[in-house]
Amino acid sequence: MSNAMTLRTSNQPWYKERWPWLLMAGPAVVIVAGVVTTWLAVVSNDGLVTDDYYKQGLAVNQTLKRDHQASSLGLHGDVMRSGLNLRLLLRAEGDAGLPSTISLKLAHPTRAGQDQLIELTSDGQGLYTGKLSTDVTGRWLVSIEDPAGQWRLQGDWLADSEEPLRLTARANK
Repeated sequence: MSNAMTLRTSNQPWYKERWPWLLMAGPAVVIVAGVVTTWLAVVSNDGLVTDDYYKQGLAVNQTLKRDHQASSLGLHGDVMRSGLNLRLLLRAEGDAGLPSTISLKLAHPTRAGQDQLIELTSDGQGLYTGKLSTDVTGRWLVSIEDPAGQWRLQGDWLADSEEPLRLTARANK
């Protein structure tokens, strides 16, 4: 019978065939990806979430008060960087006294573990110097304030830029 269909059979075991392995590859890749994603979620630091958000919300009025105080004093400053060394030139309108030390906070927008708090000391005539603990690259949120916490200046800084960062009071925002 020439019209009869013949079934071709192989005497090989299933694990020597390629189709079962090809069909199992997709679910195996998904399982490995799920394990890697779970590991990354557990190990990585989520700097966007804060555990004291309510307390931070209550402090908004105090923060705005510091910005208004900096604006009323006419404060503005320029931050310059050379390697790990930082220099701040701070100017005030009128006879506002400048403190002997200033706190400069570098906050990474998404990685709180990389934030730095640098104490800048006065060299006289509104010039302050300090040193970074580690090298920084990319975008940073910069905030300087006096030791008493009466005023604050802020700005967004591209650490790789050659231009100095101009810090101004954000009292109108």
